[in-house]
Amino acid sequence: MEERLQKILSMAGVCSRRQAEAYLRSGRVSVNGQPAGLGDRADPERDQVALDGRAVRLPRRHTYLMLHKPRGYVTTLSDERGRRTVAQLIKGCKARVWPVGRLDMDSEGLLLLTDDGALTHALTHPSHQVEKEYRVQVRGDLERALPLLRAPMELDGERMMADRVEWAGADWLTIVIHQGKKRQVRRMCAAVGLAVERLIRVREGGLLLGDLKEGAWRALTQEELNRLQ
Repeated sequence: MEERLQKILSMAGVCSRRQAEAYLRSGRVSVNGQPAGLGDRADPERDQVALDGRAVRLPRRHTYLMLHKPRGYVTTLSDERGRRTVAQLIKGCKARVWPVGRLDMDSEGLLLLTDDGALTHALTHPSHQVEKEYRVQVRGDLERALPLLRAPMELDGERMMADRVEWAGADWLTIVIHQGKKRQVRRMCAAVGLAVERLIRVREGGLLLGDLKEGAWRALTQEELNRLQ
């Protein structure tokens, strides 16, 4: 089946779709030996797609990993500022995978990594509304803040709302969102006077972090993958 070339390059783990568009504009991609441009399509099973003359092949079998990301790591494969990256935590997986979505440097918990471009798109596109659940330790006036957190709010021109906010005992909250705005949970908490001490993602869709130890990773089971798909 024919697909857009930027999707093929992404699914092959060569680069992101945005980077693929730049490669196409600069003439670095070819199909069956002929230069290709933005908007062109190919059948990865039938056509020979190449970047800088090197054949691009889709992986025969995709890799799906769950990582318990610790604090102090950035959710990227490399960092120009020399900070620790999640790529360093999964060196032993022997596959070129990328993070699905992000957790900021000070956040921790469930992070998916894969070389499956289609699943990445399905989980990160806003139209699919994948739920994410967080355990959040906060400091501040919870009695005042809870009703405000449960209501819609507008921050920096963006409308935000949690799907569910519950008190989880002591100074912990459970917050469920599906929007996935940048640093959404932290921004919402700050707007109602709460300082976030810890933020841990414990669920994405039907996938649970469970008892996976901090800094550890494992492959998803087939049952977990079925739930995600």
